[in-house]
Amino acid sequence: MNFSTVQFLFFFLPLAWVVFFVLPRRARNAALALLSLLFCLWGGYRATALAVGFAAFNWLAGLALAKFPRARRPLLAAAVAADLAVLGVFKYAGFVTENLAALWPGALPVIRFALPLGLSFYTFQGISYCVDVARGDTRPERNPVRFFLYMAFFAHFVSGPILRYGDHAPALDPMGPARRVTLDRFCYGIKRFVLGLAKKAMLADQLGAFHDRVVSVPAGQMPAPVLLLGCTAYAFQLYYDFSGYSDMAVGVGEMFGISLPENFDYPFLSCSIGEFWRRWHITLGAWFKRYLYFPLGGSRCSTARTCLNLFVVFLCTGIWHGAAWQFVAFGVWHGVWICAERLGLSRLLDTLPRWVSRVYFVLVSWVGFVLFGAPGLSQALAELAGVFAWQTGAAGMTVTAFFGLREALLLLTAAALCGPVQAALPRFKAWLRGREVPRPFGTVVLLALLFCSIVLVTAGNYQGFIYAQF
Repeated sequence: MNFSTVQFLFFFLPLAWVVFFVLPRRARNAALALLSLLFCLWGGYRATALAVGFAAFNWLAGLALAKFPRARRPLLAAAVAADLAVLGVFKYAGFVTENLAALWPGALPVIRFALPLGLSFYTFQGISYCVDVARGDTRPERNPVRFFLYMAFFAHFVSGPILRYGDHAPALDPMGPARRVTLDRFCYGIKRFVLGLAKKAMLADQLGAFHDRVVSVPAGQMPAPVLLLGCTAYAFQLYYDFSGYSDMAVGVGEMFGISLPENFDYPFLSCSIGEFWRRWHITLGAWFKRYLYFPLGGSRCSTARTCLNLFVVFLCTGIWHGAAWQFVAFGVWHGVWICAERLGLSRLLDTLPRWVSRVYFVLVSWVGFVLFGAPGLSQALAELAGVFAWQTGAAGMTVTAFFGLREALLLLTAAALCGPVQAALPRFKAWLRGREVPRPFGTVVLLALLFCSIVLVTAGNYQGFIYAQF
C-alpha cells in the first residue's frame, strides 16, 4: 500500500488514528504492530509471512548472540549470511540465472520471484541489529512486539528510512517521554505528510508521466533536446518521489509518537559526488559506511586500498538499488568519480570558481540518473549517445510534440524547489521543517496543497491535471 493512495488516505490512516488514540499508552505498541501487519497484508500474505519470519529470525539471532558470546562470530556470520541469502534469492536470483542462461543456453532455468514489499530495507535493518548486538553496541531486544515495530512499522516499512536499533530504541518504549504525542507534534506530522504528498502527487507523478512518454520511443528516434529534458525530468521525479515518501514517513511517525531520521538534505545543492551522497538517501549511505566501508578498512589504509574500499561500497550501492546491469553501471559510475575525488579532484575543484564545481556535479550526476532511470543499460547508453552526439531524431519527432508549456512549468518548478529557493529564502526553508503550529497563511497553503494532491490521487490523473489549463 502506497501512502499516496485512496486506501491509505481515506481508510487505513483514519483507522490507525482511531485505534491508536482510543487505546491506553501501554497498548499502543501492540496496536501499531497489528496495524503494521494489516499494512503488510495489503501487499500479499506471502510477503507478510516473510516479513514476520524475517523479524522473528533476527530477534532470535540477537538473543542468541547475547546469550552465547563465545560463539558470536559464527552466529553472526550465520545470521548475516541467512539475511543476505533471503535478499539474494528474491531480488537477484532472476538476474543471475538469466545471465547464466544467456551464456549457456538451456543449462538451467531462469528463476524469478516477486520481490516482497520492503525486503531491501528490512534486510539491512536486520543485519545492522545483529552486528550491533554482536559488537556490544546495543542490547538485544527481548520484547518481540517492540522488535517487530523496529523492523516493520508501516511508516518506514516500504521505502525506509533505514534504522539502527540503538538509535531507534527510545521510540519503541510506549511509556517513554519520546513517545508522547502532543497537539504540536501531531500538527507537525500532518504538515510533513502533506508536504510529502504534494511532492509525490503534484511533482513526481507529473514529471514521471513526461519521462514515460520520452522513454516509450526508442532513443535513436528522439531528438537530443527531448532526451535531455526527459532524463532531467526523471532526475527530479526520483528526488521528489523518494524525498516526498521520506517526508510522509517522518510525518506518519510523528503522528504516532515515533520519530524517524531525515533521509534527504537538498542533494541537488551539492558541488561534488561525495557531497551528494552525504545528502541523498542519508540512512543508506550511513549504513554502507558503518557496516561495509569501515569493516573493509575505511580510510585507515593506503590510498589505493581506500579507493578500492570506496569502489566496492558504491558498486554494492548500485546493486542494492536493483537487479539489472544498469544499476551495476550506476554503482561503477559513482564509484569511479568518488575515487577520483579522493585522489585529488576535490582539492582541484576547491581551487576553482564555485560554478565549475556545480557544473561538474550536474554533469556527472545527470549521467548517473540516466543510467538509473532508463528501462535497461542499452537504452541508457543510447540516450547518452543521442544527447552527446546531439542527434536530430526521426521524422516527425519534434521537441514541440513532447515538450510544451506544461512540461516547462513542471521542470522550472522542480528545479526551483529542489533547493535553490530554500537556499535563497532561509525562513521558508525553516518553515518546511519547523515544528511550530502553522500560522493562518501557512495553514491555508497546506490545505490548498492537500486539496490539489487528493484531487490528483483520487482522480488517478497523472497527466498534468494542475497544468491542463495551459
